[in-house]
Amino acid sequence: MSIGKICTRSVVMAAPEETVQEAAILMKKHNVGTIVIVDAAMRPAGILTDRDVAVRCVAPGTSPDAMRIRDAMSTPVRTVTETTPIEEGLATMRGLGVRRLPVIDANGSLVGIVSMDDIVELIAGEAMDVGALIRSVVPALP
Repeated sequence: MSIGKICTRSVVMAAPEETVQEAAILMKKHNVGTIVIVDAAMRPAGILTDRDVAVRCVAPGTSPDAMRIRDAMSTPVRTVTETTPIEEGLATMRGLGVRRLPVIDANGSLVGIVSMDDIVELIAGEAMDVGALIRSVVPALP
């Protein structure tokens, strides 16, 4: 199965020149901890997490309304394509030590985001299906 089948297609995005405060407002409004930063062509340029805001902006004492996202975001951003097998996406996450990856189309434009939670949800669903199958074919013990 490919990443495109399980990724979230509704992605909160911002531009690198917006302020960290504007990004934090978006995070609150959409109840997310990650925003994908895109360029004018909608290609991922970076990722900004709530941790980035805390560590790179708030902890050093910079005002969130004075700092630009480009100065706080994590770069370079690694991506996966819609056709990337889930196993490969998981290996990429593990290798990079990240929980989320932007998903791009064949042109490099952002089309979604895949998270570790998406993969765990898929695996849990498949495990439940296997359990149901076993229960349906194994006779109940008296």
